[in-house]
Amino acid sequence: MRRPATPLAIRTRLTLWYTAVLVATLLVISALSYSLVRRSLVVDLDESLLAAAQVISDSTLAPQPPAGVEPERLLREILGADFYDKVFRLLDPRGNPGVESMSRGADALPLSLVARRNAERGRRTFETVRGSSGEHLRVLTMPVIRNGRLTHIIQVGMATARMEHTLVRFVEALLLLVAPALLLAAIGGAMIARAALRPVDEIAGIARRITAEDLTRRIPQRGTRDELDHLTATLNEMLARLEAAFVQLRRFAADAAHELRTPLTVLRGGLEVALRNPRSAAEYERVLRSSLEEVERLGRLAEDLLLLSRATAGLEGTRTSVDLQPLVVDVAEIGLRLAQPRRVRVHVKEPAQVTVVGDGGALRRAILNLVENAVKYTPPGGTVEIALAREDRWAVLAVTDTGAGIDPADLARVFEPFVRLDAARARETGGTGLGLAIAQAIVVAHGGTIGVDSTLGAGSTFTIRLPLSAEPGT
Repeated sequence: MRRPATPLAIRTRLTLWYTAVLVATLLVISALSYSLVRRSLVVDLDESLLAAAQVISDSTLAPQPPAGVEPERLLREILGADFYDKVFRLLDPRGNPGVESMSRGADALPLSLVARRNAERGRRTFETVRGSSGEHLRVLTMPVIRNGRLTHIIQVGMATARMEHTLVRFVEALLLLVAPALLLAAIGGAMIARAALRPVDEIAGIARRITAEDLTRRIPQRGTRDELDHLTATLNEMLARLEAAFVQLRRFAADAAHELRTPLTVLRGGLEVALRNPRSAAEYERVLRSSLEEVERLGRLAEDLLLLSRATAGLEGTRTSVDLQPLVVDVAEIGLRLAQPRRVRVHVKEPAQVTVVGDGGALRRAILNLVENAVKYTPPGGTVEIALAREDRWAVLAVTDTGAGIDPADLARVFEPFVRLDAARARETGGTGLGLAIAQAIVVAHGGTIGVDSTLGAGSTFTIRLPLSAEPGT
């Protein structure tokens, strides 16, 4: 089985990308430079051919040409060295050759059909053709018009070998310059990538030394306000969240151990006392009943811990559309039964018809926890009101009591596990201190929010907001 290829390091990838982009840029610039140089050389060559053709037209075809002077010699005297590598010939309107270069074969200059038609129309033609010896020639075919009619055709040609040699030298120069430039660019790119990623290595080294036992440490920021500073800030925020989570976990473990130890201590103490001396059946029954109450309390605590764990993990399972109105009515009936011995009034304030997506059983438990908590902390003669309404795209459920209220300093703690603002009364009513924490975990798992508003001496209102289920056609 083939092992998967090891991915390249970011430093190497940056260097390769930088070099590849530079190679592409240099190739484009080189191609454009070559094209411009070639075009410039061709234009210069065409201008040279045109100048020679004009001289031939003005001298050889003049009304009174110099007597006894050969056209080629006359052109050499006028153009000098510029005429040395050129050949020419004169043609009549039908394309029959007349005067031509004597030192070199001018028969290598072809008269193409396109050039002849252009000459008949009074237009000159520049062409690159292959001569009889196989070399490439640049040929100008220029018509001579006298009195509105074509009298002669002048052809001037020149080998392109010198131009091609110049282009080859230009390409060689580009290669000699580009190759070292690429090498230096690759080295420079590697150095730049190493320098740019050095702070990342430092950040990784510091982060690697931060352990669960020392989450108070933070990665120092450089103050450059760049992407690395943003990364450092993000990592520090993550460390702060981890620290808070570990602190909460340790506190939760300590609180859970304390909550479990208390009933176990009571259970053990009662059993040890019962076993010290022989007891009557009634005394044994009293001890067993007391032990059973503690066992039931341990069972409730274990169930609450399991539910809190499931809710915090996201309540994995199938979710369906849940109509909150029947849930509120059902919970209100349970709250009414719990409130009767305490002489507390429970009523529902015209619940609206709202539907959410979620776990119906979990949502029922969250609402019941709020109602039980309100009944528990409402004095005799007080009132607990349950309201269900629809606000925009949210289902809003509020549980209001007329109890003693919550101190503003304690509002942020009421949803923490095992928090009892009135520990004595909570123990009397059998509370585990997990009711509000479970409600919050369930609501958050459903994408909602839960909050509390309270006034000392006037009561509290716990509010749950849940996103409504999508309606058909929306």
